Amino acid sequence: MPKVLILTGDAAESLEVMYPYQRLLEEGYEVDIAAPSAKKLQFVVHDFIEGYDTYTEKPGYAWPADLAFADVDPAAYVALVIPGGRAPEYIRNDPDVQRIVRYFMEGDKPVAQLCHAPQVLAAAGTLTGRRTAAYPALAPDVTAAGAEFVDGAAVIDGQMVSARAWPDHPAWMREFIAILRSKLPA
Repeated sequence: MPKVLILTGDAAESLEVMYPYQRLLEEGYEVDIAAPSAKKLQFVVHDFIEGYDTYTEKPGYAWPADLAFADVDPAAYVALVIPGGRAPEYIRNDPDVQRIVRYFMEGDKPVAQLCHAPQVLAAAGTLTGRRTAAYPALAPDVTAAGAEFVDGAAVIDGQMVSARAWPDHPAWMREFIAILRSKLPA
C-alpha cells in the first residue's frame, strides 16, 4: 500500500491535519504523521468571528505522531502533505523537515500544502519560482520567498497543490487526489 507523509506539530490546525489524513485513508493510502518527536500532538481550531480582524484560536484535537522528523526516510513515501496552523512557523527551522521537503519538491513528487505551510517550503529553499496559495496574510512572505501568491482554493503548480485554509479543503484535496490517482494509485 502506498504511503503518504504528513509533516506537522503542536498547534497545527485540527481540520488541516485530520481532513487530509482521513481523506487519504479513505482513498486507500497508508498515512504517517511526522512531528518533532513521536508524541501525542495538541492541535488547535482557528475560527473566523465576525468583527475580529484575524482568526481566533481554541484547543482542538490531540492526535499521536507516528514518528519523529529525524526518523523519516522520504523515499518510503509517494507524497507529502503539510498542513497549516501555527506548526509551520517552528517546524520550518528543523533541518530534517527541510531535508524531507527538498526530497519531495526537488524530486517533483506530489505535495499538498495549505495555509501557513509555504513558510516551510520557503525555509527549505523550494518556493522560489513557484505559484502558490497561502493564508492571505502570508502574501508578502510568499513574494519575499520568490514565489507568486495566488488567492485561490486549489492552485496547481506541477505536482504541488496549495490552498488558503481549511474552507478550501474540498477543492484542494480533489486536485491532490486526482494527481495521486493518475500517478500513484492506492
